[in-house]
Amino acid sequence: MSYPVNPSLPKLRAKAAEMVRSGMKIREVARHFNYQPSTILRWCRKAPKVGRALVIPTLSSRPHHHPKELTRDIVKEIRTIRLRHHRCAEVVHQELLKQGIKVSLSTVKRTLDRQGLTKKKSPWKKWHFSLPRPYAEKPGDLVQMDTVHIMDPYGKRFYVYTLIDLASRWAWATVSRKITAGRTVAFLRDAQHHASFPFTMVQSDHGPEFSSWFTAHIPAEHRHSRVRKPNDNAHIERFNRTVQEEGFREIAKTPEAYQKALRVFLPYYNQERLHMALKFKTPSEVLRSY
Repeated sequence: MSYPVNPSLPKLRAKAAEMVRSGMKIREVARHFNYQPSTILRWCRKAPKVGRALVIPTLSSRPHHHPKELTRDIVKEIRTIRLRHHRCAEVVHQELLKQGIKVSLSTVKRTLDRQGLTKKKSPWKKWHFSLPRPYAEKPGDLVQMDTVHIMDPYGKRFYVYTLIDLASRWAWATVSRKITAGRTVAFLRDAQHHASFPFTMVQSDHGPEFSSWFTAHIPAEHRHSRVRKPNDNAHIERFNRTVQEEGFREIAKTPEAYQKALRVFLPYYNQERLHMALKFKTPSEVLRSY
């Protein structure tokens, strides 16, 4: 085995240092272990002055500094951008470029990894074949809907209706104390009122709020996702996570607080937030191009 990875070396070093301390000469110990006397001397210097060492560990050969390493200010800025909205490395990289800080994307990823700010991919997730979803060529061709279930501090449940357009990533959401087919229709009409494009097809899961009554009372075509296939609604599921991590972070779990947070988060999401899928544009910028 090579020197750095030999598991027996830490104990061997400690044993050699103990033999020297017991009275043997360094050259005798060096011949016994077939090492250079200078090596045995270095091991003795690493051994503690008081007490007996069971092991003398192998130190890492990794350098402490590099002539081209990032400055502390750049590392701090990368960390600040990441923690501000919990965005991915690609978005952090684009934000740095806008500020005139020229670093590579791989450098940003390594820095986030060293800072412990990356999420490791689960080794248990496997790829599964699935049929393609309807393709959205323009805004309104395919709109996904869902509901997020929230529990308040008193043990009562309230809900957040969410909606996203696949072509432009324009999104809308509102809070409701109950979910019914009638409230779902009202939410869809409210979203259509605020959207600048008509909804042609609406996709949802098989929840009771998306029943046949809902299908019959909306002007758009309605389709359900496949059972146990959350990837069919991947865009709205990802928006649900985004709105909870970025919009509802560190606020009271009450309907009033969540609705107030949505009034701030939705304009930011639709008009300011950069989207990787849109080549780092905002939904409003994409809508203006149609």
